[in-house]
Amino acid sequence: DVLDPERLIQCPLVKHHRIRARRFPYHLVKCRESNPEIAKKLATCPFNARHLVPQADLSDHIMKCNDKAFMEQDVVSRSCEPPQEQLNNGSTWQAPPCDEDWET
Repeated sequence: DVLDPERLIQCPLVKHHRIRARRFPYHLVKCRESNPEIAKKLATCPFNARHLVPQADLSDHIMKCNDKAFMEQDVVSRSCEPPQEQLNNGSTWQAPPCDEDWET
C-alpha cells in the first residue's frame, strides 16, 4: 500500500538504506548531508522532493512522474473555480490608502 507509513522505502542515495515511509523525508536530509558527493550527482523532481534521480535521467523522470498528474489535476481544478471578483458577489470595495509612515 502506497499510503502505509510503515512500508520500507529504498534510499536513493545509499541503496542498502531501507527507511520507513514516515521517516523518509528526515532520512533524505540527513543522508544528503552525510553523502554530499552522491547527492551532487542527483536531481530533485519538481513534483515530489522525495524523488531523487540521476541528473541525466531527470527529464525522463519528469515525463513519467506519477505526482505530475496530481499537480496537473490541481491546476485544472483551480482554473475551473470562479474568478475572485465573482466570489465577492460583485463588490467593488477596496482597502483605503494607508497614511501611516512606519519610518517616522
